[in-house]
Amino acid sequence: MSQQEWVDKDYYRDLGVSSSASAEEIKKAYRKIAREDHPDKKPGDAAAEARFKTASEAYSVVGDKEQRKEYDEFKRLIASGGFGMSGAGTRRSSGMGGMGGFGGSGAGFGSSFGGAEYDMSDIFGGGGLGDVFGGMFGGAGAGAGASAGRGATHSTVRDRGSDVETEITLEFREATKGVTIPIRLTSPAPCATCHGSGAKEGTSPQTCGQCHGSGMVSENRGSFGFSRPCEACAGQGTIIKEPCPDCHGEGRQTRPRTITVRVPAGVVDGQKVRLAGQGAAGQRGKPAGDLLVTVHVKKDKVFTRSGDDLKLTVPVSFSELVLGGAVTVPTLDSRVRVRIPQGTADGTTLRVRGRGVNKRNGASGDLLVTVKVEVPTDLDEGAMSALRKYSEEEKRSGFDPRENWEGK
Repeated sequence: MSQQEWVDKDYYRDLGVSSSASAEEIKKAYRKIAREDHPDKKPGDAAAEARFKTASEAYSVVGDKEQRKEYDEFKRLIASGGFGMSGAGTRRSSGMGGMGGFGGSGAGFGSSFGGAEYDMSDIFGGGGLGDVFGGMFGGAGAGAGASAGRGATHSTVRDRGSDVETEITLEFREATKGVTIPIRLTSPAPCATCHGSGAKEGTSPQTCGQCHGSGMVSENRGSFGFSRPCEACAGQGTIIKEPCPDCHGEGRQTRPRTITVRVPAGVVDGQKVRLAGQGAAGQRGKPAGDLLVTVHVKKDKVFTRSGDDLKLTVPVSFSELVLGGAVTVPTLDSRVRVRIPQGTADGTTLRVRGRGVNKRNGASGDLLVTVKVEVPTDLDEGAMSALRKYSEEEKRSGFDPRENWEGK
């Protein structure tokens, strides 16, 4: 892709939102496109796949708070002519050659402001711009177009494939005990024909003679040194004379695959599990990115959590609290008998040691059992008579439940 094509890109337009859209609006716009044009939704539809990849590339930048900030600054500088460019075409700055200095890590992006030359790393914090547009000249960055389940990729990494994000939903007890499950993904994977090299079968990539395999070329301008991606090999370091007919020299293909994910015990709702090297394959054999799995946990009918402690509420009768006794309650594995001391107040929480969620160090949290009185509504006359007698005895004993109410 030419430099001017990158300058003309509008990631907000690609997502159908304005440049002032909120992060939530951007996310909703991307997910709408992903739902409608995902390759799994419309297999064989080249136009839909192209829209999906375009949206994925846009979301990889403006969907990230820091990268969006850098992108907006980049576009603002272009609009103001700060990079020696205009919307109608490229013009050379007084000493830097327009955008010819786009370098890997922010160093080496040359531009001219009022005749003075600047290093763009001073503006973007020493590498931010290179991270945002790492795939601009053939790197394995934005626009990988990978997807996973209901998630989506958004990462820009120059020396490896993009990270892939997906989401899974677990039952409460699966999350507390840990589970191993298969996940179906659609993302760039190494080409099965060329095994990731990008070269036609029987051939191999050749080391670029211009950059000698580094992917970067350097030049000195007085006291300044600049680096930029090698134009001969598009920053790859190798040249493919006979591309693989299946992946067209990319070394990867977008296809479905199944990955087994082990979710550790005790994972909480919203937590991410990272699987190194299970993301999108890198271009021409570069390492794959990571797979980030966001775990959602369903609510349980009985249990809730407080850290590593399990909590539940058990209904009891008034007499059980007054006279004391015991109740049997469930745990994650079985059931346990909990003693209620005589005279226990309604709403008291009783602790059962070691019957909560397993911790990583092998220990376990506790089970917190809260007792709650259930008031009967259909007592027969005998029970009602006994209750009235009890009420009279209660008054004679001097018991007043509202004795200290309102601070009296």
